[in-house]
Amino acid sequence: MNQAATLEKPEVLQIMERCETLFEDLHFNAVKEWKAAVPGRKAVGYMPIYVPREIIHAAGMLSVGILGGGDQLEVIQGDAYYQSYICRIPRSTIELGLTGRLDCLDGMLFPSICDVIRNLSGMWKMLFKDKYVRYIDVPQNYDDSIGGRFWTEEMEVLRKELGELAGKEITDEALNASIRVYNENRRVIRELYAMRAAQPWQVPTSEVYLLQRAGMVLPPEEHTQLLRDYMAAVVQVERPKRDNARVVINGSFCEQPPLSLIKSVEMAGCYVVDDDWMLVSRWLLDDVPDDGKPLEELSKAFLHHSASTAAKYDERREDKGQYLLNQVKTRGAEGVVFAAPSFCDPALLERPMLQDVLAKHGVPYTAFKYAENTGQMAPIREQAGTFADSIKLWSAEA
Repeated sequence: MNQAATLEKPEVLQIMERCETLFEDLHFNAVKEWKAAVPGRKAVGYMPIYVPREIIHAAGMLSVGILGGGDQLEVIQGDAYYQSYICRIPRSTIELGLTGRLDCLDGMLFPSICDVIRNLSGMWKMLFKDKYVRYIDVPQNYDDSIGGRFWTEEMEVLRKELGELAGKEITDEALNASIRVYNENRRVIRELYAMRAAQPWQVPTSEVYLLQRAGMVLPPEEHTQLLRDYMAAVVQVERPKRDNARVVINGSFCEQPPLSLIKSVEMAGCYVVDDDWMLVSRWLLDDVPDDGKPLEELSKAFLHHSASTAAKYDERREDKGQYLLNQVKTRGAEGVVFAAPSFCDPALLERPMLQDVLAKHGVPYTAFKYAENTGQMAPIREQAGTFADSIKLWSAEA
């Protein structure tokens, strides 16, 4: 343990050690322990961006975020199922499945991120015939009577099927109770992100990332308490404030960056004040009403109060880039770092459009690509450092 770490209070260290253990565990022992605690419990996995986890929770099951194998997993069998010119996350996810690491899951949900993930859902059905598998298609029309009706009906089907998997009916009362649980979780995450934006030196992004990753395998109630414990403990730790550049990271909404990449960006002189990692826990931007028809309320929240990514359809061309500009403005960012996985069609196709919007508004940006198993961080660190230095130079000249 380094000297800086020994000066920190034990609460922060214990919390982060737990989060790192959960992050590194590709055998999902936390999920196995949760299931073993009460016989008959079930767990449902999901791929990144967004699924209505409230339905899984209301069924009494655990939702588990499956984010690939990261840089700890050697992909051998998975490479036989996918071409070399696509992103790595489907190959490493197949590897996790074929090596038995996901045997603790009773089902898998595949949201409509891109054609690759759509294909992965079909492959999963063929490879794991004894598991529940569903592709989650989301609306591309945001009129309540069209897209809203479609999304409500899709969730009704999911509700029925998950109820059959759980062996019980998922009632509106149970759904509203789960909406309250996830409202609180999202609320605390918003507090954590606001805390980081206000004092990024005090709340390092590498820690925020690990805290978010913990929420992919823990019950939401437990994750909410973990976040509260961290925020209470971290303010007791005195950390140095540096003259770093404040940046927003964009493009990493699906295949997650290695933890070493996040640390490299920080060490290069960047304070990350907003990002698009693990959007499932931040997708809905406001509290969802918990006293009405739950699926209709979840549908309205998706249509009118949700985040923006390259994998989400924009109804109007003039809306492109406005969400990112708002992140820059509200978080007090000085620039944007585009970090997209190699071969990620949605992120890489959208990037030039977003860059054009940023250029028109005088927002500096830089861009690079990565893979979840990227090992060589020196070039990325040098590029991020040069970008941070240039921001400080421009601001000094201004």
